[in-house]
Amino acid sequence: MDSPDRPSFLEACRPGGKYDGVIGIYRENESAAKIGRFDKQIIDGLPQSVKWIAHNGAGYDPVDVHACKARGIYLSNTPGAVDDATATTALYLIIATMRQFSLAEHSLRELKWKPEVKARTHDLTGKTLAILGLGGIGKRLAELAHAFPMRIIYHNRSRAGDAPDYCEYFVDVEEMLRQADVLSVHVPLRKETEGLVGEKWIRTLKPGAIIVNTARGKVIDEEAMIRALEDGHVSGFFYAAQSALESR
Repeated sequence: MDSPDRPSFLEACRPGGKYDGVIGIYRENESAAKIGRFDKQIIDGLPQSVKWIAHNGAGYDPVDVHACKARGIYLSNTPGAVDDATATTALYLIIATMRQFSLAEHSLRELKWKPEVKARTHDLTGKTLAILGLGGIGKRLAELAHAFPMRIIYHNRSRAGDAPDYCEYFVDVEEMLRQADVLSVHVPLRKETEGLVGEKWIRTLKPGAIIVNTARGKVIDEEAMIRALEDGHVSGFFYAAQSALESR
């Protein structure tokens, strides 16, 4: 598909248009730059011949699932494809934050060879990593972090049947947060998860805790996070997320 924008794409989907008769659509995230999300307007405007949308992404929030269901269009995604890449990114962010590598690098570039970071740096060994959402990415991160070793605790809607023995399940998410040195977020973006990590959960973390988000940005309450960073309750927040923060 080579439509330059949303109106021309929808026009080409009309009966007799160049996309009329298409049965399957392969969607790359890059298409959003031209036509935006596959929201209800896009789904409803697709040719009646469309039966399947293959979304190239682990998360399926860029496509309106309910609109697809209403039209009888099958939607597939690619869970597992980026488990290792995302988990290793999360691990890198945890290490970099706990060891203050960014501050050390900036200090080095300013020709200050011994920055005052000693009181703010920590080893991972013996620290507690809380994983919010022990899916494919969360389990891979647990495996990597356990090697240091870190203590691994997690919260899901229900206990993960395939979780390693060293992963401790917490039914009560707030009790898990109270014990965490690091919180790593791995939940999908849905209406009910927007702002999931908000003021109450952030303040339940022990002072000086670190939050790493490699899920979608909107699962974090941005204003609550900023306040916690400014008053020092959270010592570090790093993200590597699509649409990481709403206004930043």
